[in-house]
Amino acid sequence: MSTMRAPTGSNRSARTWGGRTREQRRAERRARLIEAALEIWVDNGWAAVTMRGVCARASLNDRYFYEHFADRDELLAVVWDEVCLEVFGELSAVVVEYLGRTPLQILRAAITRAVELQSGGHARILLAEHAGSAVLEQRRSKMLTDATDLLIAAARPYLRPGVDETSFRMSTLMGIGGFVELLAAWRTGAVDVDAARIIDHTSAHAALLSAQYLPPEVIDA
Repeated sequence: MSTMRAPTGSNRSARTWGGRTREQRRAERRARLIEAALEIWVDNGWAAVTMRGVCARASLNDRYFYEHFADRDELLAVVWDEVCLEVFGELSAVVVEYLGRTPLQILRAAITRAVELQSGGHARILLAEHAGSAVLEQRRSKMLTDATDLLIAAARPYLRPGVDETSFRMSTLMGIGGFVELLAAWRTGAVDVDAARIIDHTSAHAALLSAQYLPPEVIDA
């Protein structure tokens, strides 16, 4: 007499519903939760992102939230990381696109793209107010460090011989930190100028800073 076997874990995972496997449905729910959180964040700030609000916007039962995230902080961290990865990908693509140009041309192109990203879209959350959220304050700090590392790596082939690495890192961090604060002030209206002036002003300061570390023939190219 034949016996019936209970479905194995792999069989259960592969079982389809509406043409999708269990894992596909889980991935879709996770993506919906992240997208809902991002929409709320962009519209109303990170503090407005709540478990119930996210689930309501995603049209999902509350229990699905905890299928993917331990708490709100974990969700905020995931959303931040995805947006940050997207922005760094955009800026890295600019550097690659402008290879062969002068360092200041590359830098101006990256500045231009960063300003464009702040004019609309998801990147706005990176420069919004994060006070009160330890997880976001930590990630903001890491973002500045990562941006510093990216710029240093791009500039390294052009540096003058014997440049003090520590001084260069400190100057780069100050420059990026100032740029981030300028963009934040621009977004809130504290600095009332157009995007072109932000780009020109930042590029001019970048040129002054670069003169300390790049040889004259590179600056004047």
